[in-house]
Amino acid sequence: MIRSKQDCRTLELKPLELYLHIPFCVRKCRYCDFLSGPADVCTQDAYMEALLEELKGRSEECAEYEVDTIFIGGGTPSVVKPEWIQKVMDTIRRYYQLSPEAEITMEMNPGTVDREGLEIYCRAGINRLSIGLQSANEEELLKLGRIHTFAQFQKTYRDAVDVGFTNINVDVMSALPEQTVESWRRTLEAVLTLDPIPQHISAYSLIVEEGTPLYDMQERGTLILPDEDSERQMYTLTEELLGQYGFRRYEISNYAREGYECRHNCGYWRRREYLGLGTGAASLMKECRFTNGTGLEEYLMNPLGMRSEVQYLTEEEQMEEFMFLGLRMMEGVSEKTFREAFGRELMEVYDSVIRKNVQDGLLEITRGEPAFYRLTHRGIDLSNYVMSQFLF
Repeated sequence: MIRSKQDCRTLELKPLELYLHIPFCVRKCRYCDFLSGPADVCTQDAYMEALLEELKGRSEECAEYEVDTIFIGGGTPSVVKPEWIQKVMDTIRRYYQLSPEAEITMEMNPGTVDREGLEIYCRAGINRLSIGLQSANEEELLKLGRIHTFAQFQKTYRDAVDVGFTNINVDVMSALPEQTVESWRRTLEAVLTLDPIPQHISAYSLIVEEGTPLYDMQERGTLILPDEDSERQMYTLTEELLGQYGFRRYEISNYAREGYECRHNCGYWRRREYLGLGTGAASLMKECRFTNGTGLEEYLMNPLGMRSEVQYLTEEEQMEEFMFLGLRMMEGVSEKTFREAFGRELMEVYDSVIRKNVQDGLLEITRGEPAFYRLTHRGIDLSNYVMSQFLF
């Protein structure tokens, strides 16, 4: 159903985030365990048609919402023909109430898009790019199985700036096979000396996931990773060096210049409602979590019949998520927001856990109103341990 703008103005619209999953890539990287893989153009086209069908079909569920962030992820969304991104955005504008100030992000990898494609994205309304670099070292890129060179990244970045993009994130990754502290420094410096400097940097540490080629190498004893001390030095260097260039760490793995925090990802950590479309995409709406199935053929045949793993969250589960997601952010969790959400005091629910972690130097409570409960520097190092204690 297509709603008129006048109809929408009579409603008090709630904010909603949209995530669109495009599961295609040129080839799988050696560390990747995401739902993604290569496919021919016919398969890609059929999938995008199905995604448009799902977008239209789900719009009635969103009549009471205004979409204020969109994230097109994958896979590598820039693998599909750029015209599909234009059609996706046209469909959203026609069937959904889209905020004029919406943050609209698209992921891409160097070597998968040219200047003409970037111009199409810009005209379509994409206003934030997330470019996967991972490393400025050619040998490290090869070890990861990346399809691009650093020079190709530089060209993609330069073209994106030239066509008008002013909000760009660059993904980099530390603790790579045979990486040294100095080679990690060179990657950071290569990003920080781009002209113009990017607005956002996501700095992740490699996690070797089961089922990936790197995991198989680890099992065979042929994977050489930095030792714990080197990894710790990389971790410290990241915050120090990025801080010198005006980047504020606002989440465990994310740094932004002032005003450029990723609104979409902040929404996940703050438990805002979001709708995921495409294979394997997850959603949270009205305290219910649900996920689309992962089968590609099934999705092509019936994109509106893929919803599964429906979980209506209990109040305890909502509190758990509030804590372990909110603690990922450097500001921590708000005592006031917890009270408004659950009608209870945070210390009433988590008194012993909070006191223990404060005593251990892993949590701290900020003064003022409202008070915030946040990880200390040491707590960030042990974040998984701290967060696990907030599970009932």
